[in-house]
Amino acid sequence: MIQKQVNTEKAPKAIGPYAQAIKTDVFIFTSGQLGIDPQTGDFVSADVQAQTKQIFHNLQAVLQEAGSSLDKVVKTTVFLKDLNDFVAVNEVYASFFPTNLPARSAVQVARLPKDGLVEIEVIALA
Repeated sequence: MIQKQVNTEKAPKAIGPYAQAIKTDVFIFTSGQLGIDPQTGDFVSADVQAQTKQIFHNLQAVLQEAGSSLDKVVKTTVFLKDLNDFVAVNEVYASFFPTNLPARSAVQVARLPKDGLVEIEVIALA
C-alpha cells in the first residue's frame, strides 16, 4: 500500500511533527483541524460555530489537495472542549454534510491545542 503525505498552504500548517493528512490507495486520514485561519495562524473567532465552520474549510482544502472531498468522508471524530457546545457544532456540521452522512464519534476532552473549542478529523475515500 502506498502512503503519501498531504500538505497544502490553504490550511493551517501543522503545529507539530505531523502531516495535514496521509493518503493511501483507498483512504485519506486527516490530522485534526482547528478553527484557525491559514493566512493569520490565529483562530477566526472565540465562537464555537465560527471555529467549526473554519475547520470544515480547512478540511476541504486538505481533502482537495489529496484529490478527495467532503462528499467522500466516511468517518469523523469531533473533539469538544465543552460538550455543552454539541448542539451548536451540530448545526454547522450538518450544513457540510446535507446527504451521505458519515459515521461519527464526538467526545469532550480536557484541552485542545492552542486552547481551541473544537477539533475535527476525518477519514475519506481517496
